[in-house]
Amino acid sequence: MAGAPKPSTIYTKQARIAELARTASDMVFTSLNQYLDIDMLREAYHRTRKDAAVGVDGQTADDYAVNLESNLLDLLGRAKTGRYVAPPVRRVYIPKGTTGQKRPLGIPTFEDKILQKAVVMILEPIYEHDFLDCSYGYRPRRSPHQALEVLRNGMMSIWGGCWVLEVDVKSYFDTIDHARLREILDNRVRDGVLRRLIHKWLKAGVLEDGLTTRLKGGTPQGGVISPLLANIYLHEVLDLWFEKEVKPRMRGKSSMVRFADDFVFDFEFEDDARRVFEVLPKRFAKYGLTLHPEKTRLLRFEPPKGDSGSNDGDSFDFLGFTHHWGKSRKGKWVIRQKTAKDRLRRVLTKLSWWMRRTRHLTKAQQYKSLCSRMRGHYNYYGITGNTRAIQSFRRRVEELWKKWLDRRSQKSRRSWDRYKAFLQHYPLPAPRIVHSYVK
Repeated sequence: MAGAPKPSTIYTKQARIAELARTASDMVFTSLNQYLDIDMLREAYHRTRKDAAVGVDGQTADDYAVNLESNLLDLLGRAKTGRYVAPPVRRVYIPKGTTGQKRPLGIPTFEDKILQKAVVMILEPIYEHDFLDCSYGYRPRRSPHQALEVLRNGMMSIWGGCWVLEVDVKSYFDTIDHARLREILDNRVRDGVLRRLIHKWLKAGVLEDGLTTRLKGGTPQGGVISPLLANIYLHEVLDLWFEKEVKPRMRGKSSMVRFADDFVFDFEFEDDARRVFEVLPKRFAKYGLTLHPEKTRLLRFEPPKGDSGSNDGDSFDFLGFTHHWGKSRKGKWVIRQKTAKDRLRRVLTKLSWWMRRTRHLTKAQQYKSLCSRMRGHYNYYGITGNTRAIQSFRRRVEELWKKWLDRRSQKSRRSWDRYKAFLQHYPLPAPRIVHSYVK
C-alpha cells in the first residue's frame, strides 16, 4: 500500500519490545515513546477501519487521507509534546440480546483511533508476554473457538462430571476503577508520553445529546485501546489471583477460561467450587467490580444417569453456545455445544429487520448479502455437534425470506411450491461444520 512503512520495520520494533519483556519479566518500561514515530502512526492508520462510524468531529477516513502525511506528523507532534487533547467519544446505544435493553457504545474520532492503535501496537508485545493461557479475548492469534475447545476438554478430563461456576461481571467496561488501573499499569509501563495519553483517554468523557459527561470509571466500549486495558485489569484482578493463590489451595483439578469479561470455572470437587464462589465477590469488590447476582451461579455439570437419562437443568451458556451433555456416535456421553437460544433469536431478529429494510433491493442483491450473512453465522456456530442448530437456522432464514419477499407488493405472494422453485435459482448456503474436534 502506497505510503505504508515496510512491515519488517514495525515487526522489528515489536519484536524488540517483546524480547525485552521476555528477558526481563519484572522490567518497568520507561522509554517506550521512542517507538511512537511516524512509521508506527502510518501503520496504525492502515490498520484502522475506514468504513466505521464517525466521531464527534464528523471527520471521515477519506477526509483525513487528503493531507495524510501532514496530519500524521501533526498528530505525532501533539502526542509527544502533550498538546494532544483526547476528544470525547460519541455515545450511541445498540440492542443487548432480545430483552429490549440497550448497551452504550463509544465511537472515537478517526484520528483518535489511529493514535490509540499505535499505542496498542507498542504495549501489546509487553502484555502478550505477561498474559496467561486462560485468557483468549481480544488477543492476537486467539479466538473464541479455542476458548470453547479448551473449556470442553478441561471439563471432559474430570471423570464423572464437574462443578461449574458461571460468572457475569455487572457493567464491567463501565466500572473499571481508574486509580486501580493506573496502579496495575505502574507495574510494567511508566513511560510519561504513553501514560499521559492513556490518562487523557480515560478522562475524555462521552458526548450524548449535546452534553459531555466526564467518566469517573470504566473505559468506553468501542475505543481501540479499551479491550487491551480491560484485559490488563482482569489479568491482575482474576487471572494471576486464580493461578497463583487459588489453584494451589484446591483439593482437586480446577481451571478457568476467560474471554474478555466472560469467564467460566470448572472444579473437580464441590467444596473447592463453593470456596471460590464465596470469595470471588470479595475479590472483585476490592477492585470496584460487582458480580451480577442473578447471572452468577454454581451448578453440578455431569452426564445423565443411565443410557437414556436426561439432566435438562445441567447446562450453561458461554460465548453464544449452550453447553450440555449428549451422546457421541460411539454411544458415549460427551459435552456438546449448541447455539444458545437467545443468540439464535437475536440473529433471526436482526435478519428479519434487515430483510424488511431492504425489500426495495433486487432479488439478486438481497441474495448476495443474505448469503454473506449466513456464511458468517456458519463460520462462528459451525462446530462439531451443532449441525441440527445450524440446519434449523437455515430453515428459519428460508421462512423469513419468503415472508418479506411476499410483502414486496400485494401481487408478489407465492406458494411454497413456487418458492422452492425460486430457491433453486437462488440456493441459500448449506450448513457446514467449520470448527471440528474429536467427539
